[in-house]
Amino acid sequence: MDVERIREDFPILSRSINGHQLIYFDNAASSLKPIQVVDAIADFYRSHYSNVHRGLHTLSQEASKLYEDAHETLAKFIGATFEEIIFTKNTTEGLNMVAYGWGLKHLSEGDEVIIALMDHHSNMLPWRKLAEYKKVKVKYVSFTSDGDLNYEELQSLITKKTRIIALAHVSNVLGTIIDIKKVAKLAHEVGAIFVVDGAQSVPHIPINVKDMDIDFLAFSGHKMLGPTGIGVLYGRRDLLEKMDVIMIGGGCIDDVTISDVKLTSLPWRFEAGTPHIAGGIGLAKAAEYLMNIGMKNVREHEAKLTEYVLKRLNELENVEVYGPREVSKRSGVVSFNVKGLDPDYVGMILDKHGIAVRTGKHCAHPLHYSLGINGSVRASFYVYNTTWEIDKFTDALLPLIKNKMRA
Repeated sequence: MDVERIREDFPILSRSINGHQLIYFDNAASSLKPIQVVDAIADFYRSHYSNVHRGLHTLSQEASKLYEDAHETLAKFIGATFEEIIFTKNTTEGLNMVAYGWGLKHLSEGDEVIIALMDHHSNMLPWRKLAEYKKVKVKYVSFTSDGDLNYEELQSLITKKTRIIALAHVSNVLGTIIDIKKVAKLAHEVGAIFVVDGAQSVPHIPINVKDMDIDFLAFSGHKMLGPTGIGVLYGRRDLLEKMDVIMIGGGCIDDVTISDVKLTSLPWRFEAGTPHIAGGIGLAKAAEYLMNIGMKNVREHEAKLTEYVLKRLNELENVEVYGPREVSKRSGVVSFNVKGLDPDYVGMILDKHGIAVRTGKHCAHPLHYSLGINGSVRASFYVYNTTWEIDKFTDALLPLIKNKMRA
């Protein structure tokens, strides 16, 4: 993997921030975009723009083919079929579609849903809201002292009433990678549906939904080099056939009479209205870009960066790092605090050095409260990041630590 060559595809990395070359370590929030993605979107608007599935004229046919091809590309990216790929706004919308499209129809009072304390709010709150409507019981599985999912507790929480297990594949705070196959097996042994929040995994780890035995998977385009406002919900075809649409109107119907509505085929029945056509085309180009690099190479590169940053942070005094210490169990998401300093203050000082990180509770408040902290600093890596950037990052932390120790 030629990282320096890859960096040439991201012009924004040549920017100067506060007199320093930009170092972008906020990839868990949103990734940068390569010129190939930007050009694909611009070319669509310049040369092929029209609505899809609406006309027989040339532009509509060209736009429709580009949009349909984008579904094929994303299916290939995760090992699914064309009919199982639904374009959404983002991970949040995808998870809500499952909660209300599947949950409202198939769950009953007394049924149980299991989620995790370390989940993002977008995987946690739809099930809690569903529980208000259907009077189902939501159970939480905790994490171990080293930041791993508590698998023993998960097994103890599963009962004959368990209908849904919905977990984040990768924690957006701890970086923990859960054992997807193990959880899928536990879920399917009791006939439960396994829903995966793939926002932090699909962009960084090789994914094959069939091999992993995933029932539903949601992820976002903007975290995997694609544009904002576009995401994917994968669902097993047999499950999608039994799932209700939660939005209905133009594009998702085959016929309407005064007394009846006939939905169209998959995946279009779940994409009501004019879709984000340019977003889908841009996302497909991003997926192609990552496949050209090779997702195994992406994972190996980030593992090396994670191992290096953990080593460097471990050399610093008064720095507390959260999550597993074993790189094999974590992604390129590293959250930490400088003891005695507000994480927002640390983030602002890093920005003065041109280093972009995220601070706060990262839409995972219960996780932070479980750790006994009110926030953290999060550095997260991607294909264009380097060890020399990590050196600049840890060097920028040194004066903060020394000043705190003198105080």
